[in-house]
Amino acid sequence: MEPTEPRPDLRPPGTNTDEKTTLLAFLDYLRECVLAKAAGVPEPAVRTPGVPSGTNLLLLLKHLTAVELNWFVWAYAGEGEEPWADEDPVSAADSAADLAAAYRAAVARANEVVRACADLDRPGVRSLRETPPPSMRWVLVHMVEETARHAGHADILRERIDGSTGR
Repeated sequence: MEPTEPRPDLRPPGTNTDEKTTLLAFLDYLRECVLAKAAGVPEPAVRTPGVPSGTNLLLLLKHLTAVELNWFVWAYAGEGEEPWADEDPVSAADSAADLAAAYRAAVARANEVVRACADLDRPGVRSLRETPPPSMRWVLVHMVEETARHAGHADILRERIDGSTGR
């Protein structure tokens, strides 16, 4: 019998902790929900659009990878010359395993940036919008919203593929 990767704990985070830990716990919970919805979906279903806009599970992973890197690494930490393209289409060379690994790596790097931030009120280096650089608090709340919205999309896509529901 082959060893299997342990399933992540997809329960909502606990209560009564500090603000940064709470925000990051909810964000990590949502990130894992997105990954769980894309896990185990066979080709070509994982890349087949489930709605007229063309959204599929791989596209969600690719988009969220770029968004993580853009807000936490490029904008907040100020690393890199240009933001990552977050609207790139999924190519034939993009595999579910590779995109999930890239997302996990982006999440790990983003979490390093968050953990290094001692003051949630401190603005980042630059902004992805025509506004002054936002605080880490704003970036965390924005990423909870962004990831939650796309986790909902992933829920619907997965249910349309194989009837799977729940977290």
